[in-house]
Amino acid sequence: MSRSLKKGPYVDEKLLKKIEGKKPVETGVIKTWARRSQISPEMVGFVFGVHNGKQHLEVLVTEDMVGHRLGEFSPTRKFTRHGGKMQKDLDIAAKESEVAAAQAAKASTEAKK
Repeated sequence: MSRSLKKGPYVDEKLLKKIEGKKPVETGVIKTWARRSQISPEMVGFVFGVHNGKQHLEVLVTEDMVGHRLGEFSPTRKFTRHGGKMQKDLDIAAKESEVAAAQAAKASTEAKK
């Protein structure tokens, strides 16, 4: 459910204090735990270290991000891959094609010499 227009967007006050009067080039990474804070136009150009529960992931704020939340750009779950026999077969096939491509490239460079 979205926030009412009467209230306006929620931007953490501590974040605004941290960027107030500063230039994006001068400041380094600004660490924050405020994942629910919306990105305002004043934040464009700054790099925020958004906490994902384990570490701070660096997020460079661009104009396209205005209106979104900081937490959207710092995933809390790490996707490794889908498992199973089918995935194993796909990995083996990919590795074989990679080796074949490398051998073809090597053969073509030797033929040119």
